[in-house]
Amino acid sequence: MNQLLQGVRVLDLSNVLAGPFCGYQLALFGADVIKVETPDGGDLARQLGADSALNAQHMGTSFLAQNANKRSVVIDLKSEQGRQTFLALMQASDVVLENFRPGVMERLGLGHEQLRKIKPSLVYCAISGFGQDGPLAKAPAYDQIIQGRSGVMSITGDSESSPLRVGYPVCDTLGGLMAAFAISSALVRRCQTGEGAFIDVSMLDTTLAAMGWIVSNLLIAGQTPVPMGNENFTASPSGTFATGNGLLNIAANKQEQFEILCDVVGAPNLKTDERFAQREARKQNRHALRESLESCLQSADAATWEARLNKVGVPAGQVLSVADALAQPQVAQRGLVKALPLEGSGRESISLTASAVLIDGQRPAPTMPPPRLGEHTAQVLKELGISTVANGV
Repeated sequence: MNQLLQGVRVLDLSNVLAGPFCGYQLALFGADVIKVETPDGGDLARQLGADSALNAQHMGTSFLAQNANKRSVVIDLKSEQGRQTFLALMQASDVVLENFRPGVMERLGLGHEQLRKIKPSLVYCAISGFGQDGPLAKAPAYDQIIQGRSGVMSITGDSESSPLRVGYPVCDTLGGLMAAFAISSALVRRCQTGEGAFIDVSMLDTTLAAMGWIVSNLLIAGQTPVPMGNENFTASPSGTFATGNGLLNIAANKQEQFEILCDVVGAPNLKTDERFAQREARKQNRHALRESLESCLQSADAATWEARLNKVGVPAGQVLSVADALAQPQVAQRGLVKALPLEGSGRESISLTASAVLIDGQRPAPTMPPPRLGEHTAQVLKELGISTVANGV
C-alpha cells in the first residue's frame, strides 16, 4: 500500500511550478488534492509548453507535468459567494497550499490567521520567493530571479560562461519538495497533538540551504566559491572527460580509484608522477591530469569506458541527452514514466513522470489525468452539500 496520505485533503491554490509540484507529490502519495483555480483561465501553466495546440486548450505541457491526480474547481475568491464556498471547502480539508505574494490571501480575508481561527488544526503552507517577512518579502520572484539571488548562477558554468542559469527550474523544484516534506511532517504532528501549523517556505532560503558544501566551505573555511564547469572542486580526477566518441563522467574520488583508473586506461606512470600521486596534488594539477587521461580515453567510446571502469569499481557514466536518459533500460524497468489517457487532446495518451521513490516495492504513480479547468467543480461542491454552481463561485 503506497497511498501514505490517503484521507488527507489538500486545497492547492498555487500556480505555475513550485506550489503545483508540491501538490503533485502529495497527490501521488494518495492525498485528495483539489486545485482551486480562478474563472479567468486558471493556472497560468495551462497556457505554457512546447505544444501550441495543447496551450490553446488550456492544457499546456507545463501544466500536465505536475497536475495529474488532482481535481479542479473554479472559485472566484474575490466574490463574497466564492469566499464562502472556499471557507466551506477549507473546513472539510486538512491543508491549504498557496504561492501568492505575501499579503494576497490576507487581503482576500483568507490568510492563515483568519483561517486558523475557524480551523485551528489546519496546516497552511505558503511558498514564496523570499519568505513572508524581510525587505524582499513582497518582491516578485521567478526561478531565474532566485537562481541569481542565491548565488547558484555565479558558480554554474566555467570561467568564460559563468554566471549561467541551471538548465531547469531548480529553485522552484526545490521549493516544492521542501514544502511537501514540511506539510507531511506537520501532518504527523497534527495526528499526535491535533495542532495545525503555518509553514513559510522561502525559495531563496531553500536554495541556499540545499547548496550545502558550497555554503559551508565559505562560512567555515572562508573558501570563495568559483565556477568550475564540469570539474568537481572536492577531488580530481572527477568531472567530464572526452573519449573517442562521447563524453564520460568519471568520479575517481578515492586514492584507490585513481590508481585503478590509471591502470585501466593504460597509464600506470601517472600513479607515481609527483603532480598526481597525492589527492591535493591532483587538485592543484587537475588540468594537466585531464589532458593525460583524455589522450588515453581516445582509444574507445564513452559506453565502452563506462563498462570497463564500473566493472573495477571506478564510478563512471555517459553524458546523455534527456531523450536518451528517459530511454535507458534502467528507467524503463523501474517504471518512472506512466502513460495516461487525455480525452479531447487529439492523442491517445500522454506520458508523465511518477513519484521518484518506491514504497514497499511499489512506485506511487498518477491514475487520473490532469484536470480540465473546473472539471470537478460540481462534484466537489456536491460533496459539501452545495447542489448548485452559480456564477461567482
